Formats: sequence, C-alpha cells, structure tokens
Amino acid sequence: MALFSRRKKSDSDDASVDRPDTTIEPGEQPVDPAGPSDAAPVAEVPAEAAPTVGISMSSFRGVGAGPDVPDPSSTPPVAARPSARQPGAMEAPEAPETVPGLRDNVLLGNALAEIEGQPEPTQLLNIARQLLQGHVFLRVKGDARALLAEGKDLPLAVANNGDEQLVLAYSGGQALRASVEADGDRDTSAMGQPVMALLRHVLAGPFAGLILDPASQPNRAVLPKALLERMVAEVDPELRIKTALCETRDDSTASTIVDAIVAEAPLWIGVNRSEEGGPIGVAESRSATGERFLEVFTHPLELLALGRGDQPLPIQRTQLAKALAGDAALTGILIDPAGPWIRIDRDELAPVIALAEEGSEPTA
Repeated sequence: MALFSRRKKSDSDDASVDRPDTTIEPGEQPVDPAGPSDAAPVAEVPAEAAPTVGISMSSFRGVGAGPDVPDPSSTPPVAARPSARQPGAMEAPEAPETVPGLRDNVLLGNALAEIEGQPEPTQLLNIARQLLQGHVFLRVKGDARALLAEGKDLPLAVANNGDEQLVLAYSGGQALRASVEADGDRDTSAMGQPVMALLRHVLAGPFAGLILDPASQPNRAVLPKALLERMVAEVDPELRIKTALCETRDDSTASTIVDAIVAEAPLWIGVNRSEEGGPIGVAESRSATGERFLEVFTHPLELLALGRGDQPLPIQRTQLAKALAGDAALTGILIDPAGPWIRIDRDELAPVIALAEEGSEPTA
C-alpha cells in the first residue's frame, strides 16, 4: 500500500567497491507485544536522546556540481587510492523478516550499527546512502488497517526536539521492539513503506528531518532536512540500478543495469587532482589481475561516503559511451564500490558503447 499517495505502494580484489525498492508493498502488521513494536505517535525526546548530527555540510555541498572538467575519455585515470571506508560486500546480505511479512532494511541496519557515540561525517553519509534501500518501518498509533478502511489519517510516530518535529523510522523489527520496550505503548502497528515515499512526505511537511532507530542507542542517527533534500535532488526517482544491485543476483542483473544506463539513469564519476595544479583524473579500480574498471556511482553519496577526497561529477550516458569506446584497455565499469557493487565488462556494455558508435542519441 502507498502510505503517502493517499490515506488508504565476487570478491573485491583491490577495488574499493545498496537495496532500494520503490515497488515493495509489504503492507501493515499489528505490533506483537512480545515481539517487534514501536512508540507513541508523538514523543517528547530530550536533546541527549536525539543529538544534533555533527555532519559537515561542506562535505556534501559539492554534490552534483563538481569541477568543470573535460570529457572523462580525454583525462588520465587517477591511480587507485586507499579509501577511508573498506570495500563493501559485493551482494547485499539476506534480509530477515523480524516482523512477519515485512523485510528488514539490513543494509541500513548495518550502517547504523557502525555508530559508537557521535557519528562521524562519513558514517552519516554512509547511513544516508544506505537509507536509499527498499523500505523502512514506520509506526502507526492503533490499527493501521482499520484506520485506512475508515478513511482516517494515519498518526505516524514523530518526536519533538524543542520546537522541531522529526519523523521516526526504523531499519527493522528489532529497532521497533526497542522503541516499544522503551515507552511501553503497545497499541501500535508496524508498516513498511518505500523510502522515496517517506522522504517526499518528510520534505513536504513541517518536519526537521528523520530519526532512524531512535531507541537503539548508540546505533541511531538524525538526518536533517537539508541532507534529505540533497539526497532526493540527486537520486534516480525509480532507484533502478540501486534496486538491481541489492536484489538477489541472477543472469539478468547486468543487462537490467545496462538497460537502466541506456534509459538515462543518473550516474556520477569520481574526479580529483593527483597534485596541486596537476591534471584532473578520473577514479578507476584495478583487479588483482590488472584489469581496469572505471568507477561509476548511482548517487554522489556513494562516492562521498568513501571519504577519500574525490568529487562527484555527473556523467551522461553518451559521455560514458565515449569513455569506453575511446579506451579499449578499459575492461568495463565498477558500480558503487562501497557496496553492494558489481563489475560489468565491455561485452555486457555493448548497448552503451553503441551510443558512441552511432554518434547520436537514440530516439525513444
């Protein structure tokens, strides 16, 4: 059900290498008092319970802008550099259903689990990128199914922090259980909701941001509205490539991603200078056997969360096609090195490379 549409939808070698799903409709489940559950619709949260995120917005200000650089096919590659974040797993771990019928957002939960005390800026960026996975859990006061059947508004759980209201969201059933145990209000329902619907709801309302897993101290985070705005502004509304990366892989995964690239799913590359005044280079990864892969990112957060100093630069499909066609030594591309990631080779990228060979944009 669309909660906000109406009140009624392998190895990593040396490469530094997410689970969105806007179509998931897990529905709502009453919260089992003995199991996962959630908090009252409005809770008063003291400052220490919802700390201000210590994120340097300057680290996110350049997203989508980037320096004015020439086409990547004409710039020298930047040698692989060690990153602050270790390479992530190639595939997303299996997501359990800690509330029957509702799949946990395990990637978001794992990102939150990294927090110990005040989150580091790169940890917050990592949480933000993993938030763009499938769905989150929301908490509704009362029986959500009955309220919807009666045409009533759903009283979502929010928290008051001074004069600000923040929407509460959860990565999974254990986080819900922690909230119920913290406040003792068991008259609630757990509902799964596509993350893009949630983000648009927050941005369209009077809310100051999100609190993720509020009772799971210290594994909780506050994402301010300004960060959410940048996330939505730069994201593929359909989350096509990110969805394919986070679902179970099969023989069609690579072709699904290539089709999304041809259909103009937004992509970025990482650019930097090797030295002051030196040429601008494009980041690439090399496998243990020396194969070269151009690093490509589904969102600027995927690059910034690595914490290695590269800047995101948007790349159009024709630019990517020319980069691949102009450098036959490139084995292919590596998408979202922080993980989940995938390597796609030249043969699989033939429909993309053909865009350069044709010399013009295909018509729809």
